[in-house]
Amino acid sequence: MENRYDCIIIGGGPAGLSAAIYMARAQYRTLVIEKEKIGGQITITSEVVNYPGILHTSGANLTETMQHQAKQFGAEFLYGNVTHVEMQGDWKSVDTTKGTFKSFCVLFATGASPRKAGFRGEDAFQGHGVAYCATCDGEFFTGKEIFVIGGGYAAAEEALFLTKYGKRVTMCIRRDTFSCAKSISDKVMAHPKIRVLFHTEIVEVGGDTMLRYAMLKDNQTNTIKKYTAPEGDTFGVFVFAGYVPRTELFQEKLQLTKKGYLEVDATQKTSVEGVYGAGDVCDKVLRQIVTAVSDGAVAAVSMEKYAAQLHEKLHVEPFPIRIPEKKENRSTESRGAASHTKMVYFSEELREQMIRIFGKLERPLILRVERDNSSFSKEMARFTKEVCEMSDQLQFQQKQDAVKPRIAFCREDGTEMGLSYYAIPGGHELNSFVSLIYHAAGKKKEIAKELQEQIAQLNNIHLEIAVTLSCTMCPATVIAAGQITMCNPTVRTDIIDVNRFPKVREKYHIMSVPCIIANGTPIAFGKKSLEEMVQLLLQHNAK
Repeated sequence: MENRYDCIIIGGGPAGLSAAIYMARAQYRTLVIEKEKIGGQITITSEVVNYPGILHTSGANLTETMQHQAKQFGAEFLYGNVTHVEMQGDWKSVDTTKGTFKSFCVLFATGASPRKAGFRGEDAFQGHGVAYCATCDGEFFTGKEIFVIGGGYAAAEEALFLTKYGKRVTMCIRRDTFSCAKSISDKVMAHPKIRVLFHTEIVEVGGDTMLRYAMLKDNQTNTIKKYTAPEGDTFGVFVFAGYVPRTELFQEKLQLTKKGYLEVDATQKTSVEGVYGAGDVCDKVLRQIVTAVSDGAVAAVSMEKYAAQLHEKLHVEPFPIRIPEKKENRSTESRGAASHTKMVYFSEELREQMIRIFGKLERPLILRVERDNSSFSKEMARFTKEVCEMSDQLQFQQKQDAVKPRIAFCREDGTEMGLSYYAIPGGHELNSFVSLIYHAAGKKKEIAKELQEQIAQLNNIHLEIAVTLSCTMCPATVIAAGQITMCNPTVRTDIIDVNRFPKVREKYHIMSVPCIIANGTPIAFGKKSLEEMVQLLLQHNAK
């Protein structure tokens, strides 16, 4: 019963983490599946000051503490995409890119994704001035004019954050007031770099390769004013117009509200027995961390009762809970050639997680660092060497006199696999790096036959994925591109940190990440799954 649990939680945001804490503490075996980064949307929030009992923290720090709590009680975590959920019967089945898992209960805590505003030019200039994540893209607009669309909590908070970069931030709010707490709207109104335009919306943006103008409509007078960027310059438009619930996994299987949110009762139960919902995917009045963790706690109490009933009904013994051992702090650990080597890039907990993952590698993989004379390439070599010391299957190599420093994935015989990082993959991009190492040297990922056939149709594509290490959306796109490269030898993928290689950003007029470039042409921006990436490249090939 290795892959059997009392409950499987899909989504590692505050709602899912809260449920994991309650379930694991009650001695129920719990698995949390997250496809990107633990913490969800709140990780892009730099300042949290309204969570009871905590005076000041960031979204990332708060959810990191929640995950640590859940782990201390024995909750398990898995990074991977959920592809299908079978909800009928006593045993629910969850198919993922890392295998199939079964449980008595399933909790959907899948959250919501940003909604588009719908003005003319929004799609055409996405990535060239129109953006949806201040943390990911704010720095691209340093010293420039920035417009923020929306008057809710997210818009207000992100407007404050963007003052770190923009020359001036203008908030465009359709109504005559904010739709967030007065405490934060007062902060916005008092900020010297923020201008607030009520009864105002952007109806059109335009330009050439970048934004050059925006049309602003006064909804009271129906008059339209044109904002034009200074000669030779551009500006940014950040959209925070609410969210769309992520219901793809259960669109036709569970009862939804008229607005498309998951419908749950007072116990967070859905229309199917043993299936629950929590957080922003549900229909609710207030969407805050405090309400998300409340949903998770209520759902967990309901799942505890349901799981107990099924244990008794099916005569199943309680599942063993894996409580992690407490370890003494230490800065070194023996591992073959790595004995007494001080780790620089990874905390002890992170390094142990990576060692567990790399312990499942089945084939040798060479990570070759091609160096120039820069300090960046020296740092890249140290980083890669430490990664390779975590597994006997990983081999570190260096090569001097490179045109640009990079990390190349190579087979045992030294031939390249077509995948390179022009980056030191820390931050969010460490997720993609570890995942692609596993894809290259671990158990072969099962890909649907139809998708394999479509990947085989791709021909002679050079992909460049422009990323930043602070972007939460980049890793999914990078992993998809890397998987395609490993399946088709005519596809080559370079992952490029545009903060390290600004000429790439200038060449392609990149103002948002991830940017997907195929054979020298930017073809899309934003997070892409494997299926979406394949369709995108098939369309590109057909042109």
